[in-house]
Formats: sequence, structure tokens, C-alpha cells
Amino acid sequence: METATFDDYTTISRTVCVMDASGPLGSSLVDRLLQRGYIVHAALQNHGDSQPMKRLCIENNKNLKTFHSDPFDFHSLMDALKGCSGLFYSFEPPHDQPTFDEFMADVEVRAAHNVLEACSQTDTIDKVVFTSSVTAVIWRENRKSTPDFDERNWSDVNFCRKFKLWHALSKTLAEKTAWALAMDRELTMVTINAGLVLGPELSITNPYLKGAAEMYEDGVLVTVDLKFLVDTHICVYEDVSSYGRYLCFNHVINRPEDAVKLAQMLTPASASPPESCEDTRIFEQRISNEKLNKFMMEFRGESIME
Repeated sequence: METATFDDYTTISRTVCVMDASGPLGSSLVDRLLQRGYIVHAALQNHGDSQPMKRLCIENNKNLKTFHSDPFDFHSLMDALKGCSGLFYSFEPPHDQPTFDEFMADVEVRAAHNVLEACSQTDTIDKVVFTSSVTAVIWRENRKSTPDFDERNWSDVNFCRKFKLWHALSKTLAEKTAWALAMDRELTMVTINAGLVLGPELSITNPYLKGAAEMYEDGVLVTVDLKFLVDTHICVYEDVSSYGRYLCFNHVINRPEDAVKLAQMLTPASASPPESCEDTRIFEQRISNEKLNKFMMEFRGESIME
């Protein structure tokens, strides 16, 4: 057996896997990681039809390797993870199941279980950054009597089932499954509980938006810019002091003008977007990302936040 050299360890420490790399978050992470000098294994679950990934492949970046990975094909997961020190994991619905429904929770839970199990069976994975959602935090009975929501809160799965909040159900169960397996297998994991991600692909059909009116009135309707979300992922990966869950958002929709602006973003260009909101109430913000803000303060002088 050959003895690993220092160069081998250095290469592994700068090699990470992004899964699923075909979505907006995944492809943006790949691009940013390449800019920072990482060797990236881009695990594509949607047959590699991502336009951003096609662009990166055409550019023939020597530090980019692409893999077609199916979360239900263990061997494909192991191939993508081989030689990587870290994993950035986010779930994208399969193309043949594009709608979040009552069955999506089972799909997402099984995918998370398989991916974390695969990580535990590698010799090189040191850290997993798991993308979850604010919807895994905010849904429960008697929300008005709850103090401000933060990373310590979890959505009530029975409440989610009762009101058919399938996105929240899926994210809550998948994240809890990942945490249970990470602790059992002694894997270092950090989760990013993201707000509604703003970007060109955002539409009114986004499953995150189920219950948006209630979120607005509860003061917990939050959004996040894609660039900030990507930077957050990389910061928590690179800093050994990161731990647990981080609520990630940089906009709170709690004023009429904010609600109108978001509605206009969600409305197709061919339709007439709402121009005003008759309700002039401003709702108190009742969700906190203080933990993330304190953590990110240390990076203000770094190039990643420029």
C-alpha cells in the first residue's frame, strides 16, 4: 500500500463535492468555489442539463469534475464523494416529480439519509454543509405566543401535515434525518436554513410560498439573495468554529411596499402585477438570524464578502 504524501492531503483538503450542482444554488456554489481555488466534484442529478454547468464545462476548468449522481444509487454517490474533504448538499426535486406533494417528504428524507450514509463511509469527508430551509423552523400551533423564532425552533410535522405544508414537512423531516445520522456516524455537519431564495427562476409556484400570507402576518416571511446564500455556505465550511444551524436571510417582508415588490417579482411579465396594497399594517419581525450575523461579522474584511 502506498503512503499518502503531503501533496495528496493538500489536494484532498481543497477538493469538495457539490450535490445537487444542477440547480441555481448548486451551480452558483460550483462557480464560487472554483474562483476560490477549490477542486470541485459537481454531482448532477438532473442529467446535466443545467445551463450554468454547461458554461463551466465549456470553459474546460481543470479543477472541475462532473458526475451524474442519483441519491438512490449508492455507488454513484460514492464516486462523486471520492477524494473530497467536504460536501455541500442541497435537494432538488427529480424531474419526474417536480411538485412538492405529500410524497416528496419521503423522497427527500431517503435522499438525505443515503447521502449522509455515503459520507460516513468515505475516509476523507471532514464536513457537510446541508442546505435546509426556514420552513423547517416556523410552522406550529400557537405561533403568535411563541417568542422570536431562531435556529433552536423546529416546525411541527403534524401541523405541516394537517395544513398540507409539504415543503416545510419535507425540509423538517430531511434535516432531522440528516442530524440524527450525522450524530450517529460522528460526522461534522452544519445546516443553512435559507429563506426564500431570490433569483430569475423564482415564481409563484415555488413550494416555499405555501402559507405566504400567514408568514407575512407572523413577521417571518424572509428572503435571501443567492450571492449572500452562496457566501454563507462557503464561510461556514471554511471556518472550523461553525456549528449547528444558521438561519440565512437578508430581507424581511413585513411592510406593504415590500409585499407588493415581492408580488411583482412573482408575477409573470404578461400579467398585471399588483400596484398597491390596501392593508397598510407593518408587522413586527419575529424571526432572528443573530447567530449568523455574529458569525459573518468576522468575514467582513475577507474577499468572499466583497
